[in-house]
Amino acid sequence: MTLAATPILLTPGPLTTSDRTRQAMLRDWGSWDTDFNQITARLRERILRIVHGEGTHECVPLQGSGTFSVEAAIGTIVPRDGHVLVPNNGAYCQRIAKICRVLGRKLTTLDYTEAQRVEPADVDRVLAADPTITHVALVHCETGTGVLNPLHEVAQVVAKHGRGLIVDAMSSFGAIDIDARTTPFDAVIAASGKCLEGVPGMGFVIAKRSTLERCEGNCHSLSMDLYDQWTYMQRTTQWRFTPPTHVVAALDAALTQYFEEGGLAVRGGRYARNCAALVDGLAALGLRTFLDASVQAPIIVTFHAPDDPNYDFKTFYQEVKKRGYILYPGKLTQVETFRVGCIGHFGEAGIPGAVAAIADTLEAMGVARVSAEETA
Repeated sequence: MTLAATPILLTPGPLTTSDRTRQAMLRDWGSWDTDFNQITARLRERILRIVHGEGTHECVPLQGSGTFSVEAAIGTIVPRDGHVLVPNNGAYCQRIAKICRVLGRKLTTLDYTEAQRVEPADVDRVLAADPTITHVALVHCETGTGVLNPLHEVAQVVAKHGRGLIVDAMSSFGAIDIDARTTPFDAVIAASGKCLEGVPGMGFVIAKRSTLERCEGNCHSLSMDLYDQWTYMQRTTQWRFTPPTHVVAALDAALTQYFEEGGLAVRGGRYARNCAALVDGLAALGLRTFLDASVQAPIIVTFHAPDDPNYDFKTFYQEVKKRGYILYPGKLTQVETFRVGCIGHFGEAGIPGAVAAIADTLEAMGVARVSAEETA
């Protein structure tokens, strides 16, 4: 099935993949076979290369969604008597906080509105005031709204205080620069089905080797123990338990295409152009972004829903889908919104096509008043 026959996913993952990536899933692999183990080794090396972590960090892949790997990182790296500070400006920050509660790790949150970015000075103040905090868990790009948090600056603050940093880079990894040589972190977590343009089903944790070496016995879980996964892979080249072989093969193919395209700078540049075209195109229709441009990441954009009685998200979603594009519902509780992703393998003609589909849908729905500001 070709891309032309399927809707374009304007979502933050799963996303639209290339025919070449999907073709990689047509072969079956033996999970202990030497050829498959070579794919795993190559994939781990390539992922490390993206953050310049060769020689200092380890890539530990894990079965499951990205959240599995976030939980594994918290559970493995934070000691059972550890204390985690979670700067909270959205739904995925709140998910990390919930993980800490479920795992019994002491938790402090630093709360912002969903339209604000995390401020390094606030993190500095909280760490200075509470020496019991052992780790900070930061979401780099908060996918609930699309806000980009200042990872490098926060990392410098955390390092100054001698605490550990765990980064949920689920929606940023591979498109927004993270450099292990200059940005100190204990772990960066991402997944196959995001900016690397693979398919969902595998997460990975890029962990500082010296940190991993101290993690034996920390984890609450056998299957999510990153230390055990890492040491087993180092010893045998194999996964401990049945790997998602087709997902791994697809990610390997996607990474080949990633580097052929030009790596992070080119992939991130493509997404930035998509984002600009989307914001400009929907602004011309009167649709307003939820975030200020200064904190907007080029990954997913939240828009205020039209202020018109004829607007209904379910109808809007279905009508846009009929026109070849799948959008994302809003994640906010107080304001009605919808989200549009800027990532995926759909070419630079995809966003103008989506804008046209949205315009056609609003007209078909009889939505005349797009923005509340028009009546002011």
